[in-house]
Formats: sequence, C-alpha cells, structure tokens
Amino acid sequence: QVQLAESGVGSVQAGGSLSLSCVFSGDSFSPYSMAWFRRAPGKEREFVAAIRRGGGGSIYADSVKGRFTVSRINAEKSVNLQMNNLQPEDTAVYFCAASRSVILSQVRSSNAYYYWGQGIQVTVSS
Repeated sequence: QVQLAESGVGSVQAGGSLSLSCVFSGDSFSPYSMAWFRRAPGKEREFVAAIRRGGGGSIYADSVKGRFTVSRINAEKSVNLQMNNLQPEDTAVYFCAASRSVILSQVRSSNAYYYWGQGIQVTVSS
C-alpha cells in the first residue's frame, strides 16, 4: 500500500521561504508522477506543482511559477517543494499526491492522483 508523508516547517513571514518534503513508501517510486496541491480556508483544493515520473519535467500553477520549485530524489523516494517569496495568499494545507498513470492533459487535476498524504499546514503572516 502506497503511503505519503509530508513534513516541513509550517509558518513564515511574507517574503520568506519554506521547504516541504513528501516521503513515499510501499512501492517502487520512479514510475509515479508526483504532485502538490493546496487547500486554502474556504476554497477548493487547487493544483500547485507536479513532477513527472522518473526524471520527467515539472509543471506549475501560474500563481506559483517563478517562486516555487518541485524536485524529486528517486533514490530517497521523496519529492520536495521549495517555496520562495511566500505571500499570505499561499496560506493553505498542502497535500502531496501520487499516481502511476497521469497523462499530460490531466496533470493539474486532483482526480488524476490516487494516493494522497494527510496534508501539512503552511501559514504565511503579513
């Protein structure tokens, strides 16, 4: 059974940086595409970033492009999200997600991902 576990320091002032990590277990890691989503208070869950299986490319939501970087370390079965220049509107619960079969046209859809972490709170104060 695949399990995902997010970790990272959860609060920062506006303009600061945070790094989130997601550790994958229960299967071989490299065949899985990985993604980060977030859900802000009172809002729907939204796509943040994804990195395709193996050494594949990364895709970002327009709202985080240029500020966030997603990376994966296959040997460690982990995917990281480096978040720079954080703003109060980035405050949300961040979720790690995984799937073996994500086609390019669906990479931004939460329905494309079968496995999910519990989520980790990120709070950015102004």
